[in-house]
Amino acid sequence: MCGDCCGRGAGGAAEAGAAGAGGGRKRGCAGTALALVALAAAAAVAVLEGTAGGVSYVGDGWLHECAKWDADGRRLLVSNFFGAGVSELRAEAKGKEKEEERVVLADPDVAGRVALGLTVDAPRGRLLIVYADRLPRFAYSAVAAYDLASWRRLFLTRLDGPGDSTLADDVAVDEEGNAYVTDAKGNKIWKVSPDGEPLSVIKNATFFQRPGWINNFVGLNGIVYHPNGYLLVIHTSGGDLFKVCPKTGSVHVVKVKGSLKTGDGLALLSPTRLVAAGLVSRLVESDDDWETAVVTGRYVGPAHRIGSSATVKDGDVYINHIIGFGLGKKTHVISKAAFAPL
Repeated sequence: MCGDCCGRGAGGAAEAGAAGAGGGRKRGCAGTALALVALAAAAAVAVLEGTAGGVSYVGDGWLHECAKWDADGRRLLVSNFFGAGVSELRAEAKGKEKEEERVVLADPDVAGRVALGLTVDAPRGRLLIVYADRLPRFAYSAVAAYDLASWRRLFLTRLDGPGDSTLADDVAVDEEGNAYVTDAKGNKIWKVSPDGEPLSVIKNATFFQRPGWINNFVGLNGIVYHPNGYLLVIHTSGGDLFKVCPKTGSVHVVKVKGSLKTGDGLALLSPTRLVAAGLVSRLVESDDDWETAVVTGRYVGPAHRIGSSATVKDGDVYINHIIGFGLGKKTHVISKAAFAPL
């Protein structure tokens, strides 16, 4: 019996050894397959980004929220989410380029915050930039203005009040130099004077078009000032576009044919054409002063990087993508948008 048991034990050991060897081969095959999948994915990403056009650059940080074209300085200015600063890219954005960003602004008074939307106020030679708390905190919200030539700070204005839960997100400026800042959490718009004095807050029940947290997870976001004297503002989760009178606070829902869900940063291509960056970037047109509008084009760039803002350079639209990739220095993409007609 003992011999029989030992015999079975030896056979069992041999079988286990064979199974182990087979398992090793299977694991090796699985590893090879995963490596091939990873290589294929990397190749697909390279092809997708290689056909995007625009500007590719290397910089610090995973997230760069917003990029705007400074026509007078012939440069792109980019907000650094975690660095709470601004970088410049002096590439001419022709073809596919790769360069290193140069940090031009890092305000110590907002260290530990995040830099989000920005806009170039060309008539006054200023850059306006929005600062907010690092998630998941929602206490601090501010807007600041800096001289574009010297980077001297002109003002830094707190927007949140005691006990407020806010997320300052994007900023626009009117012809008088007043700034308008969206609150993506509280669905309101702060108005700040050219000198940085808080003037008013635009609140309206119309901003809440759809019930439920899923439709209000990210509220008022991208904002632009139209030369006819009103604001156009997008609600990211709801996909609504609002026409807001800054003097009276009245709000009109623009009746849009087509979807603007996940719309983020906005840019006016002309008084009748608006670009909404997002997971899918859209071209929107209106022939009745933005009482109604139609989505007439769409652009899908490097979707894995997520479009977050739009800017216009020499008549062309460029979409900033918020996510950078890489170890150490991160590669970022600002793609030149070619909208496919709908």
